[in-house]
Amino acid sequence: MSKITTELLLERAVPRSTRLRKIETLNLSKLQLRTGDLDPRLFSRLRHLQKLDLSDNLLDKFPNSLTLPDLRVLNCNNNKLEDVTALKQFPLLEELTYENNVYLTLNDDYKVMFLLQNLRLLNGKDITKLANHVRRVNSRKLTSKVTAHWEKFFRDQLPEKHTAEQVKSIKKKFLKSVQTNVVYGPSSLSEFTRWRVKMIAEEFLAYSLGLELNSDTEPEEKTDENEEESTESPREAAEDVAQVVHIYDPLLTTGAVTVTPSKRKRNHSKSSPGNKRSKSQASTEEEAEDVSAEPLHFLQCHSKGNSREDFKTQLWSCVFEPVLDSGARKDPIVSSSRTVATCGGESVCLIDCETGTVLKKYKVATEEFFSVAWTTLTMVISDSRKKAHNILAAAGRRGIVKLIHVAADFCYGEIKAHKKPIATVCFSPTQETHLFTASYDKRIALWDIGIPDCDYNFKASQLLVLETASIPLRIALVPTCPEQYLLAGCEDGCFAWNIKLDKGQKSRPFEAIFQFPDDESMTTSHRVDGLAFLNDDVVVSKSSKPGCIYLWSWSRSFDAKGKGCQRTMSAVILAELEWSTTDMSYLTLSTCPAKEYVFCGDEKGSVWMYNLSGYTTAWGSAKGKRSERRISPTQILKWPELRVNGEQPPEILVNNVVADPAFTYLVVLTSVNITAIWKKS
Repeated sequence: MSKITTELLLERAVPRSTRLRKIETLNLSKLQLRTGDLDPRLFSRLRHLQKLDLSDNLLDKFPNSLTLPDLRVLNCNNNKLEDVTALKQFPLLEELTYENNVYLTLNDDYKVMFLLQNLRLLNGKDITKLANHVRRVNSRKLTSKVTAHWEKFFRDQLPEKHTAEQVKSIKKKFLKSVQTNVVYGPSSLSEFTRWRVKMIAEEFLAYSLGLELNSDTEPEEKTDENEEESTESPREAAEDVAQVVHIYDPLLTTGAVTVTPSKRKRNHSKSSPGNKRSKSQASTEEEAEDVSAEPLHFLQCHSKGNSREDFKTQLWSCVFEPVLDSGARKDPIVSSSRTVATCGGESVCLIDCETGTVLKKYKVATEEFFSVAWTTLTMVISDSRKKAHNILAAAGRRGIVKLIHVAADFCYGEIKAHKKPIATVCFSPTQETHLFTASYDKRIALWDIGIPDCDYNFKASQLLVLETASIPLRIALVPTCPEQYLLAGCEDGCFAWNIKLDKGQKSRPFEAIFQFPDDESMTTSHRVDGLAFLNDDVVVSKSSKPGCIYLWSWSRSFDAKGKGCQRTMSAVILAELEWSTTDMSYLTLSTCPAKEYVFCGDEKGSVWMYNLSGYTTAWGSAKGKRSERRISPTQILKWPELRVNGEQPPEILVNNVVADPAFTYLVVLTSVNITAIWKKS
């Protein structure tokens, strides 16, 4: 019978507890415990355990499934531990001690530093800088050596048309050879190096041979769960697979299911009962069948556990990568590539819009990503030359911002920005290291993320905190003064803050709240779940009022000369866009300023597009009046009829839709884990 019982756990809790799920600190030292005494079924009930003391026992290893999701501090001093790799099941671990375990060596210290990304203290010493080196620089160099070893000695040994047996044979030879011949670092770390080399080599083979293996026509072949599956011709599929690269960070996978549209639907949106459609809207829908954009790719690349059956993961945010050319960046038409970053569920993907290839994929098993944003930093590389590099910030449910150096395939750091989920992030267009994070804690924070050195050491600092009256959902910097004013669409209204850093006040309340029409009166109290600037002055905002998208003037609405904070101002409405009559929230909008377009998806998988180039000149004049009638969409892109394994996906909501600055591609993110890419014809 196990020495550990429910009663013992409750008694050894600090302080004593009456419920296992309430225990946060537990002392199980000096109980002569062996590995078999740690019952995973009992420990799985310690859901909120943060500190665990197992010192002075007889443990030789850890069970692989203790399920302590919130464990932060672990003491294993004076045991008989022989292996530390099972500690990877505690990803949030920050402090670890295992002194006086005679079988553990320096190699185990390095394994722990690599496996536990949040670890700060090991045996009482701050290992942050060394751990960064182990996870990034060491890993990058070993990856380079492993790849070079394959290219030099093994690549040509594999026939172009190969069988499963040939792949199996070459894999065995390669793993043996690479562990023997790839050497790096001091001899005292040879065991760690072999361990990492084997890991890197296996991942390398999984993303190259494993994917190519799927081109076999033998029906008995088992499909690898990380493969990219395509309904294109075998040649096109092979070309796509060859372009897939993985970001080297823990728990990384690449894979997408490409879904092909069948015949396009000819059905039209029906209004809700009691809501009549205007003639203009009905005629617009008829015209929308003759679209000027065609569906190019439908990708299922954010699946949980790479499951092809995952049609539940919500996709939330996408941003096109900027071009690394300082001259070109001044021209919005050429300021982005055809590469787009998308996020949803536990992963962030980089997709080539033209080919539909998932170029890179970054995954955190305990995260749900809500937002991504790009910036370009001038960094010093290894030969002391300065060079511009694109950095991707990703954030979500855990309140942590991940910073990814895409060209180096590294997530080089993180910022613990908030204790509650982050709804959205954005970089300043004028200060490349300034990042805004808007959180469910009803705060918007401004961070200086710093510039990483050649070893990826960086220092982030908080510059400002903006207090909100409700949860901020969307944020936008005012184009004419991005260092002075920020707008936010929140659960309970639209607000503005003065963000100028020379004011000295680090925590600030909102400076203005805007009123919008509500039937016969004006109101400030409504959810604003869509917010973007169409040009330097025209704001586009979407509220929870059914079918309501407003265009309004920032300069005429905001009186900068007024005094005092928390002033109420009436938004000067320029026009209202005709949109779906749904009352469903969080279907956000976007703009393409260079082409003067507004985009918004709906609850039926359609994308409503508005070309407003014929209106902006009049709106810009001092006497510009509000358009009396709602502006109908220029086009409505209907969701094609898709078949996945012979079946149609469930109800499709368009959570977000974004065009590149030149409006060549349109990326549509849905509620059913499908990324749709349209190309303007």
